[in-house]
Amino acid sequence: MVPDRRSAFRSSVLLACVIICSNVLCPVGAYLYNNRYAGDQIFRITPSNDEDVQVLKNILGHMKVDFWQPNSVSLICQNATVDVHVKRNDTRGLHARLKQQHLDYRVFISNLQKEIEKQTGYGSSRKRRSESQYDYEVYHSLEEIQSWMFEMNRTNSDLVDMFSIGKSYEGRPLYVLQVGKRSRHQKKAMWIDCGVHAREWIGPAFCQWFVKEAINSYPHDSVMRRLLNQLNFYIMPVFNVDGYHFSWTTDRFWRKTRSKNHRFHCRGVDANRNWKVKWCEEGASSHPCDDTYCGPYPESEPEVKAAAKFLRKHRKRIKSYISIHAYAQMLLYPYSYKYATIPNFNCVEAAAHDAVTALYSAYGVRYRYGPASTTLYVSSGSSIDWAYRHGIPYAFAFELRDTGHFGFLLPESLINPTCTETLRAVKAIASGLLKKCETDKDRFPYI
Repeated sequence: MVPDRRSAFRSSVLLACVIICSNVLCPVGAYLYNNRYAGDQIFRITPSNDEDVQVLKNILGHMKVDFWQPNSVSLICQNATVDVHVKRNDTRGLHARLKQQHLDYRVFISNLQKEIEKQTGYGSSRKRRSESQYDYEVYHSLEEIQSWMFEMNRTNSDLVDMFSIGKSYEGRPLYVLQVGKRSRHQKKAMWIDCGVHAREWIGPAFCQWFVKEAINSYPHDSVMRRLLNQLNFYIMPVFNVDGYHFSWTTDRFWRKTRSKNHRFHCRGVDANRNWKVKWCEEGASSHPCDDTYCGPYPESEPEVKAAAKFLRKHRKRIKSYISIHAYAQMLLYPYSYKYATIPNFNCVEAAAHDAVTALYSAYGVRYRYGPASTTLYVSSGSSIDWAYRHGIPYAFAFELRDTGHFGFLLPESLINPTCTETLRAVKAIASGLLKKCETDKDRFPYI
């Protein structure tokens, strides 16, 4: 009996050590994703004419690839680069097909696994756990971000108020931070959400950066002090909480929510195609396995429904809606779903111009700006069109760095400059809300 007990004790100790290692000593193990991306490649293909477009659509339409830019095969057009993630078993075949068809292409990430490890500083020491050491220049998991939100709320009660607007499909709370000086009168407000698409990690990094800068610069920055005194900012650091968590634990390039579909094994809905405005028309897919799946009906996703409910309730005070995405280096405004000019175009165009000029002043990074449909591509059921339709006159979507060299794997070393320049742009838009811009109120609502 004694040897058995000793053996059992040794086994239990060994199991405890494994558990401790997996949860504490080896937190970066999750970034490795069980080495699932080893040998995967990112191709950049540029079709130069209509014939190339059709050939490329045919090739990629018959392969299982992950579209980075644009979001789907239907959006491929001439002289616009196509970035696709190709599994290692398919890379050789795609090389052969592209060469055979004389299509212009290059591989800009030759081993995706190594690039993932580089992005997250795999193997390096990382300050993550306490607010006193909270590092805004690394990417943080959902649990870390939510703990940080509680801490910001606890330690900055004069400027920050934290609340939940609902729960996600998997039951996670949807937290929002209200940032602004407490006031008795109703203030104008700006909404900023990040992390709508799970794999775009720079988004949540920016939302955290914005809150940190707002609080820290309030005592000495006259512009920020004026903004926080006269405006409230509703900041949602992680909109798609289930998808973001999944992108940390299982699939780094997951985009959608995590809702289940009863007819297909594919999960999730594109949270930026699920809004009740021209729902599931051009630029959205009705197939549950596609990355741009619009969902079974508008606001089917609890995350979208909760945000829409909050925005509807406060739409008289919310004057600007901003959604942070990546990647493309663009500042977009309505319309997304059609080629047309919005009624208050002059005001919105001027705000966008001021924003990209302010952004450029930081490091000389150039952003394109304009209507989403003509600057990027047509898409229906988007949040900016919905916000605009519901009376929020300044609705913008940022596509942050870069233009494809790193894609969704923007290194942590670029968090600081990306967030610094984006903060300047957002402050420029917010400052514009404190001024008057004449528009045609008779043509409201705008859609």
